[in-house]
Parts: sequence; structure tokens; C-alpha cells
Amino acid sequence: MGTATTEITTEGFKSIVEKDGIVVVDWWAPWCGPCRAFGPIYERVATKNPDIVFGKVNTEDQPALAGEFGIQSIPTLMIFRDQILVFSQAGMLPEAALDDLIRQARALDMSKVRKEVQEAEQADASGSGAKA
Repeated sequence: MGTATTEITTEGFKSIVEKDGIVVVDWWAPWCGPCRAFGPIYERVATKNPDIVFGKVNTEDQPALAGEFGIQSIPTLMIFRDQILVFSQAGMLPEAALDDLIRQARALDMSKVRKEVQEAEQADASGSGAKA
């Protein structure tokens, strides 16, 4: 049986999220009841959207990666578009809500998003004080 999702490891994470297009990441663990309940929903939505990468990060197997992203509760869902994190939320979603998020991610004006990210980075650089 094939799966519509990709297991992501620390080594492969960067190459996956740095692709153009939409990448959805489900942070989960085998012992997590809500994660197990969300798994089939995630698979179904992945199957309906074959042009999108749906990745899963097992936080038990990839603790350093989970730490790097500050994952504190699972499941946590992240959506990247053109290498930019555009959505991050902890908690299980019903299928209709996940479908809607995918629709919203597809509809984003990425030139506007990139401009907002650039402006935020410039504000951080000027507002946080220069390094000595």
C-alpha cells in the first residue's frame, strides 16, 4: 500500500521545505492519541492534493528537529509556501478545516507575503540594536 505522505527526518527536512510550491508538515508522535486520530484525515487530504508535499515528522525519532521548531504540543501543523512558513498551529483539525487551509495556502499572493516578510526582517534588524 502506497502512502500519500512523506516521512521527514532532520537530514531531509531542509531539502523538502525549500522546494517551491506548498509543503504541509504534520508533527506527531506514535503515543499521541489526537495524532493517531488526525493521521487518516491527513492521508485523505494528501491523496486529494497530489501536487502538494505532505510530510510527517515523528517527534520521538526527530527530537532535535522538533526542538529547532519549538514544537511544544502535538499534533502541530505547519504549511510552507515557496520556502516561507505561512501557517503554524497546534491541535487536530477536522478534514473540512484542513481542506480550507490548503485552499487558503493556494490562494496566497506570495509577492505580498514575501514583501511582508522582508519588511518584518528589516524592522527586526533596525529595532533590535546593532551587534557590537
